[in-house]
Amino acid sequence: MKKIAVYSASLVGAFMMMTGGAMAAPSCGLSNGQKANGEPIKVGAIVGQTGPDDFSSSGDAAQAFFKCINANGGVNGRPIEFTMEDDQWNPEVAAQVGNKLVKDVGVVALVGSGSFVDMAVNAKLYADEGVMSMAGACAISDCYESSNIVTAAGGPLISSVGAAQWAVAHQGAKNIVCVTTNIPTSGIYGCSWMQKFMENKGLEASIIPLDPASADMNSAVLETIASGADTVLVNMPGGMAAAFLKVAEEQDLRDNFKWISSTPLYDADIPAALGKYWTGVLTVNAELNPIDGTGPDTTNWRAIMETYANEGDPRDTFSQAGYLAAKYFVEAVLKLDPADINRASVTKAIQAISGKTSDMMCGPYYVGLADRHLPNHANIMMQLVDGGFKQVSECTQVDTEYLAPYLAIEKEMGISN
Repeated sequence: MKKIAVYSASLVGAFMMMTGGAMAAPSCGLSNGQKANGEPIKVGAIVGQTGPDDFSSSGDAAQAFFKCINANGGVNGRPIEFTMEDDQWNPEVAAQVGNKLVKDVGVVALVGSGSFVDMAVNAKLYADEGVMSMAGACAISDCYESSNIVTAAGGPLISSVGAAQWAVAHQGAKNIVCVTTNIPTSGIYGCSWMQKFMENKGLEASIIPLDPASADMNSAVLETIASGADTVLVNMPGGMAAAFLKVAEEQDLRDNFKWISSTPLYDADIPAALGKYWTGVLTVNAELNPIDGTGPDTTNWRAIMETYANEGDPRDTFSQAGYLAAKYFVEAVLKLDPADINRASVTKAIQAISGKTSDMMCGPYYVGLADRHLPNHANIMMQLVDGGFKQVSECTQVDTEYLAPYLAIEKEMGISN
Protein backbone atom coordinates (compact mmCIF):
# COMPACT_ATOMS: atom_id res chain seq x y z
CA MET A 1 0.00 0.00 0.00
CA LYS A 2 3.02 2.29 0.22
CA LYS A 3 2.75 3.05 -3.47
CA ILE A 4 -0.62 4.76 -2.88
CA ALA A 5 0.63 8.22 -2.04
CA VAL A 6 -2.48 10.44 -1.97
CA TYR A 7 -4.53 11.09 1.17
CA SER A 8 -8.28 11.29 1.00
CA ALA A 9 -9.53 14.87 0.97
CA SER A 10 -11.47 14.50 4.20
CA LEU A 11 -8.46 13.24 6.11
CA VAL A 12 -6.29 16.07 4.86
CA GLY A 13 -9.00 18.50 5.91
CA ALA A 14 -9.23 16.91 9.34
CA PHE A 15 -5.46 17.15 9.83
CA MET A 16 -5.48 20.82 8.84
CA MET A 17 -8.38 21.72 11.14
CA MET A 18 -6.63 20.07 14.07
CA THR A 19 -3.64 22.32 13.64
CA GLY A 20 -5.43 25.56 12.90
CA GLY A 21 -4.89 25.32 9.14
CA ALA A 22 -1.22 24.38 9.20
CA MET A 23 0.78 21.41 10.36
CA ALA A 24 2.40 21.97 13.77
CA ALA A 25 6.19 22.19 13.91
CA PRO A 26 7.78 18.85 14.81
CA SER A 27 9.40 18.38 18.20
CA CYS A 28 12.15 15.88 18.97
CA GLY A 29 15.07 15.35 21.30
CA LEU A 30 16.80 18.54 22.34
CA SER A 31 14.69 20.62 19.90
CA ASN A 32 17.47 23.21 19.63
CA GLY A 33 17.60 23.54 15.83
CA GLN A 34 21.33 22.73 15.82
CA LYS A 35 22.70 20.03 13.53
CA ALA A 36 24.45 17.25 15.43
CA ASN A 37 28.02 16.68 14.24
CA GLY A 38 29.66 14.48 16.87
CA GLU A 39 30.57 10.80 16.63
CA PRO A 40 27.61 8.91 15.11
CA ILE A 41 25.57 6.42 17.13
CA LYS A 42 24.90 3.42 14.89
CA VAL A 43 21.31 2.15 14.87
CA GLY A 44 19.69 -0.29 12.45
CA ALA A 45 16.37 -1.69 11.31
CA ILE A 46 15.23 -4.61 9.17
CA VAL A 47 12.05 -4.28 7.12
CA GLY A 48 10.23 -6.34 4.51
CA GLN A 49 10.13 -3.69 1.81
CA THR A 50 10.22 -5.78 -1.36
CA GLY A 51 8.40 -9.09 -1.77
CA PRO A 52 4.70 -9.99 -1.49
CA ASP A 53 3.91 -6.63 0.13
CA ASP A 54 5.65 -3.51 1.43
CA PHE A 55 5.96 -3.71 5.22
CA SER A 56 8.40 -0.89 5.85
CA SER A 57 6.31 1.97 7.23
CA SER A 58 7.60 1.52 10.80
CA GLY A 59 11.18 1.84 9.60
CA ASP A 60 10.27 4.89 7.52
CA ALA A 61 8.82 6.59 10.61
CA ALA A 62 11.86 5.76 12.73
CA GLN A 63 14.09 7.14 10.01
CA ALA A 64 12.06 10.37 9.87
CA PHE A 65 12.27 10.73 13.65
CA PHE A 66 16.05 10.26 13.62
CA LYS A 67 16.38 12.88 10.87
CA CYS A 68 14.52 15.25 13.17
CA ILE A 69 16.81 14.31 16.06
CA ASN A 70 19.94 14.91 14.00
CA ALA A 71 18.66 18.34 12.99
CA ASN A 72 18.00 19.21 16.62
CA GLY A 73 21.14 18.48 18.57
CA GLY A 74 21.23 14.72 18.18
CA VAL A 75 21.81 12.69 21.32
CA ASN A 76 23.66 15.35 23.29
CA GLY A 77 25.57 16.33 20.16
CA ARG A 78 25.93 12.88 18.63
CA PRO A 79 23.90 12.14 15.47
CA ILE A 80 22.16 8.83 14.89
CA GLU A 81 23.47 6.93 11.88
CA PHE A 82 20.47 4.87 10.81
CA THR A 83 20.86 1.91 8.48
CA MET A 84 17.66 0.26 7.26
CA GLU A 85 17.96 -3.09 5.47
CA ASP A 86 15.39 -4.88 3.33
CA ASP A 87 15.01 -8.60 4.11
CA GLN A 88 12.83 -9.10 1.00
CA TRP A 89 10.60 -11.47 3.04
CA ASN A 90 13.43 -13.98 2.61
CA PRO A 91 14.85 -15.81 5.69
CA GLU A 92 18.30 -16.14 4.12
CA VAL A 93 18.43 -12.43 3.35
CA ALA A 94 17.13 -11.64 6.84
CA ALA A 95 19.99 -13.64 8.37
CA GLN A 96 22.51 -11.88 6.14
CA VAL A 97 21.36 -8.35 6.93
CA GLY A 98 20.93 -9.21 10.62
CA ASN A 99 24.54 -10.33 10.86
CA LYS A 100 25.62 -7.31 8.82
CA LEU A 101 23.96 -4.84 11.18
CA VAL A 102 24.86 -6.56 14.45
CA LYS A 103 28.36 -7.87 13.69
CA ASP A 104 29.71 -5.76 10.83
CA VAL A 105 28.10 -2.35 11.31
CA GLY A 106 28.04 -2.80 15.09
CA VAL A 107 24.69 -1.18 15.83
CA VAL A 108 23.91 -0.43 19.46
CA ALA A 109 20.25 -1.37 18.87
CA LEU A 110 17.65 -1.97 16.19
CA VAL A 111 14.76 0.49 16.13
CA GLY A 112 11.63 0.49 13.97
CA SER A 113 12.01 -2.91 12.29
CA GLY A 114 8.96 -4.30 10.50
CA SER A 115 9.10 -7.79 9.06
CA PHE A 116 7.50 -11.19 8.56
CA VAL A 117 10.81 -13.04 8.89
CA ASP A 118 13.46 -10.97 10.72
CA MET A 119 12.30 -11.71 14.27
CA ALA A 120 12.09 -15.46 13.67
CA VAL A 121 15.48 -15.64 12.00
CA ASN A 122 17.42 -13.21 14.19
CA ALA A 123 15.90 -13.48 17.68
CA LYS A 124 18.70 -15.79 18.85
CA LEU A 125 21.34 -13.52 17.28
CA TYR A 126 19.98 -10.52 19.18
CA ALA A 127 19.96 -12.44 22.47
CA ASP A 128 23.43 -13.92 21.93
CA GLU A 129 24.93 -10.55 20.99
CA GLY A 130 23.14 -8.60 23.74
CA VAL A 131 21.41 -6.21 21.36
CA MET A 132 17.81 -5.05 21.75
CA SER A 133 15.34 -4.64 18.89
CA MET A 134 12.71 -1.98 19.60
CA ALA A 135 10.58 -3.04 16.67
CA GLY A 136 7.80 -1.09 15.04
CA ALA A 137 5.68 -3.59 13.12
CA CYS A 138 5.79 -7.15 14.42
CA ALA A 139 3.93 -9.65 12.27
CA ILE A 140 5.12 -12.93 13.79
CA SER A 141 4.97 -14.68 17.15
CA ASP A 142 8.75 -14.65 17.66
CA CYS A 143 8.56 -10.88 18.12
CA TYR A 144 6.40 -11.36 21.22
CA GLU A 145 8.11 -14.45 22.58
CA SER A 146 11.74 -13.28 22.62
CA SER A 147 13.88 -11.72 25.33
CA ASN A 148 15.50 -9.05 23.15
CA ILE A 149 12.57 -7.84 21.04
CA VAL A 150 9.80 -5.46 22.07
CA THR A 151 7.21 -3.39 20.19
CA ALA A 152 4.39 -0.93 20.79
CA ALA A 153 2.22 -2.79 18.27
CA GLY A 154 -0.09 -5.57 19.45
CA GLY A 155 0.51 -7.90 16.52
CA PRO A 156 -1.67 -10.19 14.41
CA LEU A 157 -2.91 -12.31 17.31
CA ILE A 158 -4.04 -9.41 19.48
CA SER A 159 -5.49 -7.59 16.48
CA SER A 160 -7.35 -10.62 15.11
CA VAL A 161 -8.80 -11.66 18.46
CA GLY A 162 -9.69 -8.04 19.20
CA ALA A 163 -11.57 -7.76 15.91
CA ALA A 164 -13.44 -11.03 16.53
CA GLN A 165 -14.22 -10.03 20.11
CA TRP A 166 -15.84 -6.82 18.87
CA ALA A 167 -17.78 -8.60 16.11
CA VAL A 168 -19.21 -11.09 18.59
CA ALA A 169 -20.19 -8.38 21.07
CA HIS A 170 -21.52 -5.78 18.63
CA GLN A 171 -22.48 -7.59 15.44
CA GLY A 172 -23.67 -10.93 16.80
CA ALA A 173 -21.00 -12.88 14.91
CA LYS A 174 -21.36 -16.63 15.44
CA ASN A 175 -19.12 -18.11 12.75
CA ILE A 176 -15.97 -16.28 11.60
CA VAL A 177 -13.75 -17.29 8.70
CA CYS A 178 -10.23 -15.84 8.88
CA VAL A 179 -8.55 -15.21 5.52
CA THR A 180 -4.84 -14.96 6.17
CA THR A 181 -1.31 -15.89 5.13
CA ASN A 182 -0.09 -19.45 5.53
CA ILE A 183 2.90 -18.32 7.59
CA PRO A 184 2.68 -20.44 10.79
CA THR A 185 4.06 -17.76 13.11
CA SER A 186 2.03 -14.94 11.56
CA GLY A 187 -1.33 -15.50 9.91
CA ILE A 188 -1.93 -18.94 11.33
CA TYR A 189 -0.69 -17.74 14.74
CA GLY A 190 -3.23 -14.92 14.82
CA CYS A 191 -6.18 -16.79 13.35
CA SER A 192 -5.66 -19.93 15.43
CA TRP A 193 -5.94 -17.96 18.64
CA MET A 194 -9.01 -16.20 17.22
CA GLN A 195 -10.43 -19.68 16.60
CA LYS A 196 -9.74 -20.64 20.23
CA PHE A 197 -11.48 -17.45 21.38
CA MET A 198 -14.58 -18.37 19.36
CA GLU A 199 -14.57 -21.98 20.54
CA ASN A 200 -14.31 -20.83 24.17
CA LYS A 201 -17.51 -18.85 23.55
CA GLY A 202 -19.26 -21.89 22.08
CA LEU A 203 -19.03 -20.33 18.59
CA GLU A 204 -17.44 -21.41 15.30
CA ALA A 205 -14.44 -20.30 13.29
CA SER A 206 -12.33 -21.50 10.38
CA ILE A 207 -9.17 -20.44 8.56
CA ILE A 208 -8.36 -19.94 4.85
CA PRO A 209 -4.55 -19.80 4.53
CA LEU A 210 -2.94 -18.17 1.47
CA ASP A 211 0.64 -18.29 0.23
CA PRO A 212 1.68 -14.60 0.16
CA ALA A 213 4.05 -15.29 -2.74
CA SER A 214 1.31 -16.69 -4.99
CA ALA A 215 -2.05 -15.86 -3.44
CA ASP A 216 -5.06 -16.68 -5.62
CA MET A 217 -7.68 -14.21 -4.42
CA ASN A 218 -10.42 -15.62 -6.66
CA SER A 219 -10.02 -19.06 -5.07
CA ALA A 220 -9.89 -17.45 -1.62
CA VAL A 221 -13.20 -15.70 -2.23
CA LEU A 222 -14.79 -18.96 -3.42
CA GLU A 223 -13.57 -20.70 -0.24
CA THR A 224 -14.99 -17.84 1.80
CA ILE A 225 -18.40 -18.29 0.19
CA ALA A 226 -18.28 -22.03 0.91
CA SER A 227 -17.14 -21.61 4.53
CA GLY A 228 -20.61 -21.21 6.03
CA ALA A 229 -19.39 -18.20 8.01
CA ASP A 230 -21.46 -15.12 8.78
CA THR A 231 -18.37 -12.93 9.32
CA VAL A 232 -15.14 -12.53 7.34
CA LEU A 233 -11.96 -11.54 9.17
CA VAL A 234 -9.28 -10.30 6.79
CA ASN A 235 -5.89 -10.79 8.44
CA MET A 236 -3.25 -10.02 5.82
CA PRO A 237 -0.76 -7.30 4.89
CA GLY A 238 -2.49 -4.23 3.51
CA GLY A 239 -1.87 -4.85 -0.18
CA MET A 240 -3.04 -8.46 -0.02
CA ALA A 241 -6.07 -7.51 2.07
CA ALA A 242 -7.11 -4.79 -0.38
CA ALA A 243 -6.72 -7.22 -3.30
CA PHE A 244 -8.95 -9.77 -1.57
CA LEU A 245 -11.63 -7.15 -0.91
CA LYS A 246 -11.53 -6.00 -4.52
CA VAL A 247 -12.33 -9.54 -5.69
CA ALA A 248 -15.09 -9.78 -3.07
CA GLU A 249 -16.48 -6.53 -4.45
CA GLU A 250 -16.43 -7.94 -7.99
CA GLN A 251 -18.56 -10.81 -6.68
CA ASP A 252 -20.82 -8.28 -4.88
CA LEU A 253 -20.44 -10.06 -1.53
CA ARG A 254 -20.68 -7.00 0.69
CA ASP A 255 -24.10 -7.87 2.07
CA ASN A 256 -23.45 -11.61 2.39
CA PHE A 257 -21.18 -11.26 5.43
CA LYS A 258 -20.13 -8.98 8.23
CA TRP A 259 -16.64 -7.69 7.38
CA ILE A 260 -13.83 -7.09 9.88
CA SER A 261 -10.07 -6.79 9.55
CA SER A 262 -6.90 -6.75 11.57
CA THR A 263 -4.76 -3.60 11.68
CA PRO A 264 -3.02 -3.49 8.25
CA LEU A 265 -6.11 -1.99 6.60
CA TYR A 266 -6.11 0.95 9.02
CA ASP A 267 -4.17 3.27 6.74
CA ALA A 268 -5.03 6.81 5.66
CA ASP A 269 -4.81 5.74 2.01
CA ILE A 270 -7.20 2.78 2.28
CA PRO A 271 -10.55 4.65 2.00
CA ALA A 272 -9.59 6.04 -1.41
CA ALA A 273 -8.07 2.72 -2.48
CA LEU A 274 -11.16 0.67 -1.62
CA GLY A 275 -13.79 3.19 -2.66
CA LYS A 276 -17.35 3.72 -1.46
CA TYR A 277 -18.43 0.09 -1.83
CA TRP A 278 -17.08 -0.74 1.64
CA THR A 279 -18.27 2.45 3.36
CA GLY A 280 -20.13 1.65 6.57
CA VAL A 281 -19.48 -2.06 6.07
CA LEU A 282 -15.81 -2.75 6.83
CA THR A 283 -14.63 -2.37 10.44
CA VAL A 284 -10.90 -2.50 11.11
CA ASN A 285 -9.06 -3.22 14.34
CA ALA A 286 -6.39 -0.67 15.26
CA GLU A 287 -3.56 -1.73 17.54
CA LEU A 288 -2.87 1.92 18.38
CA ASN A 289 -5.19 4.90 18.73
CA PRO A 290 -6.58 6.90 15.75
CA ILE A 291 -4.11 8.27 13.21
CA ASP A 292 -6.09 11.52 13.10
CA GLY A 293 -6.07 11.99 16.87
CA THR A 294 -5.28 15.32 18.48
CA GLY A 295 -2.98 14.16 21.30
CA PRO A 296 0.62 15.39 21.51
CA ASP A 297 2.34 12.24 20.21
CA THR A 298 -0.11 11.72 17.36
CA THR A 299 0.14 15.34 16.31
CA ASN A 300 3.93 15.31 16.56
CA TRP A 301 4.17 12.04 14.60
CA ARG A 302 2.22 13.59 11.73
CA ALA A 303 4.37 16.74 11.84
CA ILE A 304 7.58 14.71 11.74
CA MET A 305 6.29 12.61 8.85
CA GLU A 306 5.25 15.76 6.98
CA THR A 307 8.66 17.39 7.49
CA TYR A 308 11.17 14.53 7.36
CA ALA A 309 9.53 11.52 5.65
CA ASN A 310 9.02 10.81 1.97
CA GLU A 311 5.68 11.81 0.47
CA GLY A 312 4.67 8.21 -0.21
CA ASP A 313 5.51 6.86 3.26
CA PRO A 314 2.27 5.55 4.83
CA ARG A 315 0.57 7.20 7.77
CA ASP A 316 -0.68 4.03 9.42
CA THR A 317 -0.58 2.18 12.73
CA PHE A 318 2.81 0.67 11.99
CA SER A 319 4.22 4.12 11.25
CA GLN A 320 2.90 5.22 14.65
CA ALA A 321 4.65 2.23 16.26
CA GLY A 322 7.91 3.10 14.51
CA TYR A 323 7.63 6.66 15.81
CA LEU A 324 7.10 5.44 19.38
CA ALA A 325 10.02 3.02 19.14
CA ALA A 326 12.34 5.81 17.98
CA LYS A 327 11.01 8.28 20.55
CA TYR A 328 11.40 5.91 23.49
CA PHE A 329 14.83 4.84 22.26
CA VAL A 330 16.06 8.44 22.12
CA GLU A 331 14.58 9.27 25.53
CA ALA A 332 16.46 6.29 26.98
CA VAL A 333 19.85 7.09 25.44
CA LEU A 334 19.59 10.80 26.25
CA LYS A 335 19.99 9.77 29.89
CA LEU A 336 23.39 8.20 29.16
CA ASP A 337 26.79 9.85 29.23
CA PRO A 338 27.30 10.68 25.52
CA ALA A 339 30.88 9.40 25.80
CA ASP A 340 29.65 6.05 27.12
CA ILE A 341 27.00 5.09 24.59
CA ASN A 342 27.68 1.54 23.49
CA ARG A 343 25.69 -1.62 22.98
CA ALA A 344 25.88 -2.70 26.61
CA SER A 345 24.86 0.68 28.04
CA VAL A 346 22.09 1.08 25.47
CA THR A 347 20.71 -2.41 26.10
CA LYS A 348 20.60 -1.68 29.82
CA ALA A 349 18.88 1.66 29.20
CA ILE A 350 16.23 0.07 26.97
CA GLN A 351 15.55 -2.70 29.48
CA ALA A 352 15.00 -0.02 32.13
CA ILE A 353 12.13 1.57 30.17
CA SER A 354 8.90 1.41 32.16
CA GLY A 355 5.64 3.31 32.55
CA LYS A 356 5.78 5.19 29.25
CA THR A 357 2.37 6.57 28.36
CA SER A 358 1.21 8.03 25.07
CA ASP A 359 -2.04 9.21 23.50
CA MET A 360 -1.20 6.67 20.79
CA MET A 361 -1.51 3.67 23.13
CA CYS A 362 -4.32 2.33 25.30
CA GLY A 363 -1.90 1.33 28.06
CA PRO A 364 1.68 1.84 29.26
CA TYR A 365 4.76 0.83 27.31
CA TYR A 366 7.50 -1.01 29.17
CA VAL A 367 10.40 -3.37 28.52
CA GLY A 368 12.08 -4.85 31.58
CA LEU A 369 14.06 -8.09 31.91
CA ALA A 370 11.81 -10.88 30.65
CA ASP A 371 11.85 -13.77 28.24
CA ARG A 372 8.94 -12.23 26.28
CA HIS A 373 7.37 -8.81 25.75
CA LEU A 374 3.83 -7.69 24.85
CA PRO A 375 3.05 -4.35 26.53
CA ASN A 376 0.17 -3.53 24.16
CA HIS A 377 -2.81 -5.86 24.50
CA ALA A 378 -5.71 -3.43 24.19
CA ASN A 379 -7.06 -1.93 21.00
CA ILE A 380 -9.92 -0.12 19.27
CA MET A 381 -12.17 -0.59 16.23
CA MET A 382 -12.41 1.84 13.32
CA GLN A 383 -15.20 1.75 10.73
CA LEU A 384 -14.60 2.78 7.14
CA VAL A 385 -16.76 5.81 6.36
CA ASP A 386 -16.96 8.19 3.43
CA GLY A 387 -13.40 9.41 2.88
CA GLY A 388 -11.92 8.07 6.12
CA PHE A 389 -12.58 6.18 9.33
CA LYS A 390 -14.56 6.72 12.49
CA GLN A 391 -13.87 5.17 15.88
CA VAL A 392 -16.63 2.78 16.98
CA SER A 393 -15.18 1.41 20.21
CA GLU A 394 -13.20 2.54 23.19
CA CYS A 395 -9.91 0.93 24.24
CA THR A 396 -10.70 -2.69 25.05
CA GLN A 397 -8.49 -5.32 26.62
CA VAL A 398 -8.24 -8.37 24.38
CA ASP A 399 -9.76 -11.56 25.77
CA THR A 400 -7.33 -14.41 25.10
CA GLU A 401 -5.61 -17.13 27.13
CA TYR A 402 -2.43 -16.27 25.25
CA LEU A 403 -1.90 -13.28 27.53
CA ALA A 404 -1.54 -15.30 30.76
CA PRO A 405 2.30 -15.27 30.92
CA TYR A 406 2.44 -11.59 29.98
CA LEU A 407 -0.03 -10.60 32.65
CA ALA A 408 2.06 -12.57 35.15
CA ILE A 409 5.14 -10.60 34.08
CA GLU A 410 3.26 -7.32 34.45
CA LYS A 411 2.07 -8.30 37.92
CA GLU A 412 5.63 -9.13 38.95
CA MET A 413 6.83 -5.78 37.58
CA GLY A 414 4.00 -3.91 39.33
CA ILE A 415 2.52 -2.69 36.05
CA SER A 416 -1.20 -2.01 35.76
CA ASN A 417 -2.27 -2.35 32.14
